[in-house]
Amino acid sequence: MTETVAEEIDGIIASQPNWRGETLAELRALILDAYPEIREAVKWKMPSKPLGSPTWEANGIVCVADFLKNAVRLTFPKGAQVPDPSKLFNARLDSKVARAIDFIDGDNFDRGQLKLLIRAAVEVNE
Repeated sequence: MTETVAEEIDGIIASQPNWRGETLAELRALILDAYPEIREAVKWKMPSKPLGSPTWEANGIVCVADFLKNAVRLTFPKGAQVPDPSKLFNARLDSKVARAIDFIDGDNFDRGQLKLLIRAAVEVNE
């Protein structure tokens, strides 16, 4: 039986039975709520990362999630073009193209502003 993409992402979340998994589950729900037409995918499976990376797409990649040692990172491949008036981007700020947000244990971030950022990233792809 072949796993669906949703089941693969559920497995990636379950692989981190701590705050990282909980954070990714919350981020996933926010992304899906922000833009219900977004498609989920799992990309970049390799020996060092056999489960791959959860990815959300709408006319191209909107964002990619990764587990870091002390953070859950959402990378926006076209983030440099995405307006960020709330200054959510806090990583890869020196990149000419991408931007990222590192979420650490206990982070209190503005969920409404993250949804607006997701929608803006979708618009950049259109």
